[in-house]
Amino acid sequence: MRDKQGFFREEKEGGARVIRLKDVEKEYENGTYALRGITLTIEDGEFVFLVGPSGSGKSTIIKLLTGEILPSSGRVVVNGFSLTKISDRQIPLLRRSIGVIFQDFRLIEKKTVYENLSFAMRAVGATPRTIKNRIPYVLKLVGLEEKADQYPHELSGGEQQRVAIARALVNNPYTIIADEPTGNLDPARSLEIMRLLGRINELGTTVVVVTHERDLVNRFHKRVVLLEQGLITGDGVGYDAK
Repeated sequence: MRDKQGFFREEKEGGARVIRLKDVEKEYENGTYALRGITLTIEDGEFVFLVGPSGSGKSTIIKLLTGEILPSSGRVVVNGFSLTKISDRQIPLLRRSIGVIFQDFRLIEKKTVYENLSFAMRAVGATPRTIKNRIPYVLKLVGLEEKADQYPHELSGGEQQRVAIARALVNNPYTIIADEPTGNLDPARSLEIMRLLGRINELGTTVVVVTHERDLVNRFHKRVVLLEQGLITGDGVGYDAK
């Protein structure tokens, strides 16, 4: 099936490109309850902000969605994969369907922009031809087509975050998860990054953004899920949605 970016995607079993958490609880080994029976659905193609104070459960949800941890109870389904039943051999396939953007960029300093993206593609078995065709497209999408041969230390913070976004996109995921993607940027660069994520969403990719920046969230007319003490206390448009 050809996606909106002109690339072919393999349909997952069941054909579902939806995120579902049903009655999910997570208790860590130290006895901390991070999630207390939450139920949440994010449809294919949505743009959703996850917001809330520190310790509200946002990071735990991200770890559940990427398969880093399992729920204590309840069910988590991501892009057709059941995280409570997933086998070891399916985890790489799950992670290919998700692109993750971190606050601290996590670029390889000794590799150029092109090499950082190429490394991410080779890690999932992409062919040299696919790498050659895909990287220029993604760099153009994030506005860095002239920066392919530069190293991370030669780029501004905003440009480094754009490389991180390109890396998350380069394997053509169904879903982008951004964990505080503007935490190290000034307000102007933060707005640029959020607008870029909005354009990526318009191309058909589901986008989930974890952030604490109330003013930034309220500049976008998007769905906001508010978490407090492991519970969903708001779900609507705007930071103060109920």
